[in-house]
Amino acid sequence: VLLTSSLFAVLAHRAAEAGDGKKAARLLYYTIGGAVTFVCVKAFEWNMEISHGYTITANTFWSFYYTAAGIHALHVIAGAIIMSIVAKDAAKNAELHRVELIGIYWHFVDIVWIFLFPLLYIAK
Repeated sequence: VLLTSSLFAVLAHRAAEAGDGKKAARLLYYTIGGAVTFVCVKAFEWNMEISHGYTITANTFWSFYYTAAGIHALHVIAGAIIMSIVAKDAAKNAELHRVELIGIYWHFVDIVWIFLFPLLYIAK
């Protein structure tokens, strides 16, 4: 989900560079949709794990799992909030340079997940 949302961020940057703020904003909203989907999937997953007794206090692995995934999810949420502000401005063709900046942040969040995923899911 996050990799697809990064594609939308790249396309939004391309649209912003071309001066098409409305298209950039639409693509940023698609990126936000990916963020919301990711967080909803995580919430569902955490709910299932907790219902099976895998809580943050169960053992060291689950403590690391919930802490790392939780901090990452907070960064995803923060990025989506900031992205919505950037998208609103981009729709007015204002501050289009910020589309690139939020894109860089989004790619960083994505790269962190690429490294966290094997640690959290393959190690499980």
